[in-house]
Amino acid sequence: MIHNIMNSKGTKLFIILGGFFIANALIAEVIGVKIFSFEQTFGFQPLHIRFFGEDLSLNLTAGVLLWPVVFIMTDIINEYYGMKGVRFLSYLAAALITYAFIMFYGSMSLKPAGFFITSKQGSGVPDMQMAYGAVLGQGGKIIIGSLVAFIIGQLVDVVAFHKIKKITGEKKIWLRSTGSTLISQFIDSYVVLFIAFYIGTRVGNNPGDYVWSFKLFVAVGTINYLYKSGVAIILTPVIYLIHDRIEKYLGHEIAKEMKDAALSD
Repeated sequence: MIHNIMNSKGTKLFIILGGFFIANALIAEVIGVKIFSFEQTFGFQPLHIRFFGEDLSLNLTAGVLLWPVVFIMTDIINEYYGMKGVRFLSYLAAALITYAFIMFYGSMSLKPAGFFITSKQGSGVPDMQMAYGAVLGQGGKIIIGSLVAFIIGQLVDVVAFHKIKKITGEKKIWLRSTGSTLISQFIDSYVVLFIAFYIGTRVGNNPGDYVWSFKLFVAVGTINYLYKSGVAIILTPVIYLIHDRIEKYLGHEIAKEMKDAALSD
């Protein structure tokens, strides 16, 4: 039985795509704790964009490096395995991300060895235990907001992809892939900020902590969406490249059978 399963090109492809999809989603969650300056990364001065009354620069979470890839992977999986395949992987990814953060919090509660705390002082890190907790111990509101946004975004992406494909058929891969990504990223960009920061800074915070205004929430959400949309559009040729490689790997006949089955899902 195992031998037969591993000989199936369709099964192997699902494992490869699913593994890459989940790995990217998990990595994006972990690295998302870092906020970076897009302009200074490429050697430019911050733009100081005036938007909705807020002075904004392109300061983005490091997770935006991978989320467009995750949504592109969603469309590839959707193309060949349908809505059931994407939903299965989305729920599995959310469960594994939750499991990972539970393990992170468990590891943070372990009593550190004395030498561990000062082991990186020469590298400018005075307390490794605090650094460890700061990186892995992202706030619960951010985790919840990100997971909710991820699930909603994935489900919306699936539906939008199938609606567009039923209209265009096999033609215009760019329209259903990039179009569904633009729709889902719009929701994802605002939901995570709304839960994690707009509501999050109003509930359970200490007096004097910074509270996000609605204008700031809209402004930052729009900047993030424009960035992710731009990346999704730039990556459109990659979608065609991946499609071409998959078609060659599966063979035209098997690929067509899988795509027909996925569309009728």
